[in-house]
Amino acid sequence: MSFAPRTWNAGETVTDTMLNEEIRDQFNEIFAAWTSYTPTWTAATTNPSLGNGTLIGRYLKVGRTCTAHINLVTGSTTTYGSGNYAWALPFTSANAGCTYIGHAHLLSGSTRWMGQFVISPNSTTASPFFPANSTTTTAAFMQQGAPVTLASGHQVRITVQYETAS
Repeated sequence: MSFAPRTWNAGETVTDTMLNEEIRDQFNEIFAAWTSYTPTWTAATTNPSLGNGTLIGRYLKVGRTCTAHINLVTGSTTTYGSGNYAWALPFTSANAGCTYIGHAHLLSGSTRWMGQFVISPNSTTASPFFPANSTTTTAAFMQQGAPVTLASGHQVRITVQYETAS
């Protein structure tokens, strides 16, 4: 879909096809259902393995603005790898000289950790940051054991809006 308006020419006969492409089709795309994708879950040292957990991603892209959601639910056979975690984005972020910040939640039993999902310029992956432990308010990369030791049934929920490279 093109978001550049059509250039109309003097004397041109406007047809229903032209109007449908320029108006109806563009509005339909804006209000379309979200698209599913499979975000890759990686770690800086050893990659985790999803096992019987679930990992879903969904996004809605309008022009170069992408709103994305990632949801991880760990399973009994999930292994957690080691090092800082990252998840694949549906599209490369723009190299606009800024970092995009989204929301990240970690549900660990009855505890909910509030964090940020940070996308650097020109990136294909991004990382969540949470308080490093229960006694500090500074944020650190999420990894196994920080802020908590992940176990079966824990969830990571991420929502972010960012500018895409194209």
